[in-house]
Amino acid sequence: MNGLQAYQRVNTQTSITDADPHKLIQLLYNGAIERINMAKARMQAKDYAGKAQLLNKAIEIIGGLRSFLDFERGGDLAARLEGLYDYMERTLLEGSAKNDVAKLDEVLELLRSIKEGWDGIREEVVSQQQAVG
Repeated sequence: MNGLQAYQRVNTQTSITDADPHKLIQLLYNGAIERINMAKARMQAKDYAGKAQLLNKAIEIIGGLRSFLDFERGGDLAARLEGLYDYMERTLLEGSAKNDVAKLDEVLELLRSIKEGWDGIREEVVSQQQAVG
């Protein structure tokens, strides 16, 4: 592992350690988006093994996002997100199998849209956490 990778790993671990639950979800969205973008580059470079590895990681991250869903408090929204995460995972698998950049772009668009909404509630969530804490 080179110095940059070591730094990035420590930096990522520090971000995760210091992250509140809302921030952790933001980091997961960022990680999934980043890996799909990297996979697109690998696909275009015809590095299919690298592409598959990156997409598998993105699918794992989306699975992690799914594990955070709170069906008790989230109700219908949590159920809809679960369906959307499932759709994203299947679309990434299909995109990987067919080397279809459009499928990856579709998932990127969905992730960015959800992330935008999540980012938009950051202030509200932080002030609620401070009120409780």
